[in-house]
Amino acid sequence: MPEAPKEAHESTVVAQINKKKLEFIEEVTKNADEIQKRVLAEILRRNADVEYLKRHGLNGVTDREAFKKIMPVVTYEDILPDINRIADGDNSPILCSDPISEFLTSSGTSGGERKVMPTIEEEVERRCMLYSLLMPVMSQFVGRLDQGKGMYFLFIKCESKTPGGLPARPVLTSYYKSSHFKERPFDPYTNYTSPNETILCLDSYQSMYSQILCGLCQNTQVLRVGAVFASGFIRAIRFLEKHWPLLCRDIRAGALDPLITDPSVREAVMRILRPDPELADLVESECGKSHWQGIITRLWPNTKYVDVIVTGTMSQYIPTLDYYSGGLPLVCTMYASSECYFGVNLNPLCKPSEVSYTLIPTMCYYEFLPVHRNSGGGFITKSLNDKEQQQLVDLVDVKLGHEYELVVTTYAGLYRYRVGDVLRVAGFKNKAPQFNFVCRKNVVLSIDTDKTDEVELQNAVRNAVTSHLTAFDAGVTDYTSYADTATIPGHYVLYWELTNNVKVNIMNDNSNDKMNIIIPPSILEDCCLTIEDSLDSVYRQNRVFEAIGPLEIKIVENGTFDKLMDYAISLGASINQYKTPRCVKFAPIVELLNSRVVCTYFSPKCPKWTSPALNKWTAN
Repeated sequence: MPEAPKEAHESTVVAQINKKKLEFIEEVTKNADEIQKRVLAEILRRNADVEYLKRHGLNGVTDREAFKKIMPVVTYEDILPDINRIADGDNSPILCSDPISEFLTSSGTSGGERKVMPTIEEEVERRCMLYSLLMPVMSQFVGRLDQGKGMYFLFIKCESKTPGGLPARPVLTSYYKSSHFKERPFDPYTNYTSPNETILCLDSYQSMYSQILCGLCQNTQVLRVGAVFASGFIRAIRFLEKHWPLLCRDIRAGALDPLITDPSVREAVMRILRPDPELADLVESECGKSHWQGIITRLWPNTKYVDVIVTGTMSQYIPTLDYYSGGLPLVCTMYASSECYFGVNLNPLCKPSEVSYTLIPTMCYYEFLPVHRNSGGGFITKSLNDKEQQQLVDLVDVKLGHEYELVVTTYAGLYRYRVGDVLRVAGFKNKAPQFNFVCRKNVVLSIDTDKTDEVELQNAVRNAVTSHLTAFDAGVTDYTSYADTATIPGHYVLYWELTNNVKVNIMNDNSNDKMNIIIPPSILEDCCLTIEDSLDSVYRQNRVFEAIGPLEIKIVENGTFDKLMDYAISLGASINQYKTPRCVKFAPIVELLNSRVVCTYFSPKCPKWTSPALNKWTAN
């Protein structure tokens, strides 16, 4: 028989690899509890002699029940002294018996300060293993993904050094700079339009420009597009909106813009860039139109889905993504953090609101702290006593519909560590639970006894937009908040950037110019009140009793949140990991936002609140 074509052989190999990966998922989810016991025992056995475990009296014990009885549940602040010792150069086995290879920095946008997590070289392999599961799962739902390329906007940031000389960098920077990524063998699923050199370029402008240009040059080969977070992908589209004439010129001439000065980037791009007047005409025609609805499929016609995180606070970007993509599926593939990589989405074409992640039992040892809400729906946050610490739930014992805070014990030296993520049990894959991501628990606004988490805030903003702005064909592009305690009483401040087609301007005290206000002030005041009415009873009670002042909305200039991201990047944040902070505290960020305010509105009256005791008495 004649030899099979190369493509057919490669497809067969890919199919065999996919089958093995899917079998692995089946096995570990069927035997979840046994694997979890084994993982914990292995972690404790490896680290039996580390100082941290000895300090707490574990003394070589590997039994799960003894571990849970002896070891405390901790937060980052609890282990920060040990982390600082390692960072300062103490090489003794403090948290982990394996040498600490580097520190992974969190995005730091929630509290204004980045956390650093010690890690070991072996964790890179574990992260790679989880990455290897994503496309076999996806290929069950979307065919022939091995026949084209992915256009992903991936970036690194400058790394720093600890006093002891270890690198400190975001987890994705660590991965992209590792040999696992840079020297990866050919894999149709990691075949990207962006050359490694463009991803590894530290200059964010040169990196973004070059990645978009390479994506345009290979537009018919692109089958999937994405970034890490939805906000990062939208930033790339806005970059294209601003710079498409330059990109078009480069494509037409086959010559790269002189502003791209990095030699390795220029060389890599020139391996792809060729004079292509026909493609230049297409880009010019589509980008020059008055609207950008469906621009993704207009420029990259074979795109099958958008791969971005749209869970949690990223869900606010769904309408914008739908607009740019023409309604392509929005796919969330995996759940991970700086502390550890956790799980995968086994139903990637589900609605964004239904995304759930199956935690892979081999990644770390999981426990779950039941989460309780107050009468208004907010989370009750408190320290745990000894009895409560012993009542954490194991992976296979969580209950459907219940909410938990994730607690992990990792190979890299975290023991019963509170990650801060709140998860809701959505179902099960065999014995392994599947979780919806609810929110980060520690992102709150607070003036008095009120505690407003990011989900409450997001729902309140959504209610205001739906109730009052939709009629004006207006929306909120991005937002953040600030607990202003400089006033007496303190009050919540929300910074809103409205959609580009809406202008809200007022008379400038230093100018004779006067612009029409398209949205009447009363509408935005009503937005303030609707937000307050949507917050919990504790907040509303404090408002009624004047412990909190009227909520304020500050409308900022278009482009403000791009400036905010630029500022965060200038301080060392990673484009890959950046998320708009839903609550800001850092003074320079507040000053930046205030410098771009065009008008302000306050809630015109107190929100509705009635004493629960009064309600009960009236009912009797």
